[in-house]
Amino acid sequence: MVFVTASGREEAEKIAEDVVNAKLAACVNVVPSVRSCYVWDGKLNWSEEVLLIFKTTRERYEKLEARVRELHSYDVPEIVAVGVERGLEHYLDWVGENIRRIDPM
Repeated sequence: MVFVTASGREEAEKIAEDVVNAKLAACVNVVPSVRSCYVWDGKLNWSEEVLLIFKTTRERYEKLEARVRELHSYDVPEIVAVGVERGLEHYLDWVGENIRRIDPM
């Protein structure tokens, strides 16, 4: 699973559609209205963001990261991968099947 925050719904949905169509993720959850607190350029900031949760495989991560970086408006977007320790076998199979049906990129 890969977590990414986006500046708003339009950007989040554009990224989600692009990576699903490119078979870089089988599914993307778009979670609206995440409030983020962080330090940037030495100043404390609060931002309203949208959280994307990508379902992908370890093998597709590098291409997914590269594509998100191309599409994202932030200079340094949050792109964090977290391994899946366990899950419903049929769901995990579905993720893998939907990503494998790709033409070489």
